Amino acid sequence: MSGFKEPSFADRQKAALQAKQNILNKFKAAPGPDDPEVKRRQAEREAQAAVRAKAKEVREAAKAEAKAREEAAAAEAKAALAREKEEEVARQAALEAEQKAKRDARYAARKGGKGKKK
Repeated sequence: MSGFKEPSFADRQKAALQAKQNILNKFKAAPGPDDPEVKRRQAEREAQAAVRAKAKEVREAAKAEAKAREEAAAAEAKAALAREKEEEVARQAALEAEQKAKRDARYAARKGGKGKKK
């Protein structure tokens, strides 16, 4: 069994030239922009892009609708909270008025006979 043979400079140069030639041949063999296959693939890509754009619009519309629903629900909750606070304030004011009326009635009952000296 023979050992590894170190490639000479000429061998390396020839291999590099062959690699460049292979790349050039591959490039030349590729179809041009006016080739029907290239046009077909381009049309497919454009169709897929249109489908993706349409799906993105639908998703964005759904997100916007959901956000609008959330905002409406938040506004309604805020309004309900404000109504509850107003009702609580009104109840508290009515309770205070009732307590004041009872207190005044007790005071008037206590002072009833004493205050009418003539």
